[in-house]
Formats: sequence, C-alpha cells, structure tokens
Amino acid sequence: MSNPTLLILPGDGIGPEVMTEVRKVIDWMGSSRGISFDVSEALVGGASYDAHGTPLTDETMEQAQSVDAVLLGAVGGPKYDDLDFSVKPERGLLRLRKEMDLYANLRPAQCFDALADFSSLKKDVVAGLDIMIIRELTSGIYFGEPRGIITEGNERIGINTQRYTESEIARVARSAFELARKRGNKVCSMEKANVMESGVLWRRVVTEVHEAEYSDVELSHMYADAGAMQLCRWPKQFDVIVTDNLFGDLLSDAAAMLTGSLGMLPSASLGAPMSNGRPKALYEPVHGSAPDIAGQGKANPIACILSFAMALRYSFDLGEEATRVEQAVEKVLADGLRTADLIGEEGVSPVSTSAMGDAIIAALDASV
Repeated sequence: MSNPTLLILPGDGIGPEVMTEVRKVIDWMGSSRGISFDVSEALVGGASYDAHGTPLTDETMEQAQSVDAVLLGAVGGPKYDDLDFSVKPERGLLRLRKEMDLYANLRPAQCFDALADFSSLKKDVVAGLDIMIIRELTSGIYFGEPRGIITEGNERIGINTQRYTESEIARVARSAFELARKRGNKVCSMEKANVMESGVLWRRVVTEVHEAEYSDVELSHMYADAGAMQLCRWPKQFDVIVTDNLFGDLLSDAAAMLTGSLGMLPSASLGAPMSNGRPKALYEPVHGSAPDIAGQGKANPIACILSFAMALRYSFDLGEEATRVEQAVEKVLADGLRTADLIGEEGVSPVSTSAMGDAIIAALDASV
C-alpha cells in the first residue's frame, strides 16, 4: 500500500517556523514508528501572491484536492493590507475551505494542567477543560450574496448576507452529534433565533436531525451571546458546541483564551469522505501569522504540532499516535518549558521555537 499523502502549506509570518517543527514530528513518525507520509509543499497566502500574483494558484488548489490531508501554517500580514480584497492572503484560505467543501471546522479548547494558572480565568474554572466547538465553515455571512459596498445617495453602505440552507445546517449538526457520541454525548447548539430568521431555521433543523437520528445524544440550545457569557462563567458545562460561521469564529476565539494562549490551539476543517473513505481535510493552528515576531524564533509551535495530531486522528485513523503526540506536549509543559507567549511569571526564561520542537521530540522518544 502507498503512503498517505500530506500537502504542507507553510504560508506567511511564523507559519514556516512552526511548520519546521511539525516536520520534525512527521519525520519522527517515520523513523521511530514506521509510519511514513508522502509530503509535498506549496505556497499559500502572501507568499503565493509574492511569487504568483495570487494567494492560491490553480495548481496548488488541484494538489490540495488530490491529497489525503492539507496542513497549513498561517496567512496574512500588514504587508498585504492595501491589496485588493480579491487577492488578499486570506482569500487563499477561504478558497481552500470553499472548493474543498470543508463545512465542519473543529476547534478544541483544552486546558493543560500545567497552564491552568496562565488563563485569565480562575484555575478552578478552567482546570481540566476539554470542549470542542464545531463551526459551520462554508456558508453563512462570510459567503452569502448579495455582498459589497454600495452608494445610496451621499452615503456608502456595506452589505453582507446571512444565508443558510437546511441541508447545510443538517450536515454540520450530524458532525456535531457524531463527535459527541465519542466524547461526553452532549451537544449545545448556539444561534440567535430570537432576532434572526436564519437562527430560527438553524434551531429547527438541528432539532429535527436530533429527533430523527441522534435522540441518544443530549441536545440543548442557547443564544450565541448567552453562550459567550457562559463560556467565561463556567465553560466546563459544555462538551460539543455547534454553531454557524460567524458565531463560531467569535466563540472559538473566546474559548481559545480560556486555555491561556492562541498559540496552544489546533483546528481541523473536514468535508465529505473521498473515495478512499478519508474526509477532505485541512488542519491549521488557530493563531495568526504574528508578523511582529516572525523570523525571531519566538513562535509557539504547539498549536501546529497539535493540528498534525488531529490529522493523525481524523484523517489517518491513528488515534494512538495522536494521543502520543498530545501527551508529549503535556509532558514538556509539565516540565516547565515555555515559549514567550506562555511566560506568565517573573524569572522564567522562554525557549525558542526550535527548542520547544526538540523537547517534544525528546518526549516522544521517551514514550516508545
């Protein structure tokens, strides 16, 4: 049998740096566990624009469609702020999500014990936190038409349209219920059914899917603004949260800070199964390109390494190896290693991006 295929898109800013550390883990899997991947690499975002005048070439898009999984670093930066909207770095990422039809975005928020004191919330509120936010990713207000900036009389008007079909809602709801069955068996669906017709439909369809197919899973509903409040008040009440594109964007970033740093959080964007049974998939850290520290060896590679762990679990059915990587990360944190974003007390010296990657490899070696 041929090796599974993986396309790496390092992107911009700190993307190439953190991806270098992921490469170490991929190589370790081959040398120490006999699990090899056929890895290719291409440009995306600003790097692609600089080289080709577009944030994603057709050739790279075709390549992304053909591999078993895509691993992306980060895109964007102030260098590209004045570009036309159609060629901004972020359009490359949006094109990947849209054309691969990656409709379910999985964003875990897990608080490692060693970092519980680092969260801005009290330790007892976040210690042991392990929730999953599933964000619908290919529809809603980010893609709805009409959109744009128009002029009426003497005034400019910005227009974006929130639009959902029942099939779009149903398929992401199924993703949430399926995942909940493997976790705590609870789903909380969040929308704004009190003020938005799309929210009314969202609640109805999620309820219908639940009653018809997943009545064994506990389902609750919550307005998204109340959900944001509850995430800050007592986040451990949740297991799986499913919500739309806009609210998922906001709520997942709020949940990210419960763990202490955006540099800690991975994500997976999944679509329908391919002919080999694996889902269309793109994995990426939640953090941005952090151009202010790019090239300085300060970036935290953990979120990108944990994104690869998610790929092991969801694309390659290697849950045991995914757990091995996650436990290695937990060990280095418990040993006190910190990159600059995780320094919360005086007297602690940060380690470099590469040193953190090396420490994780050492912890993997010790696990065999």
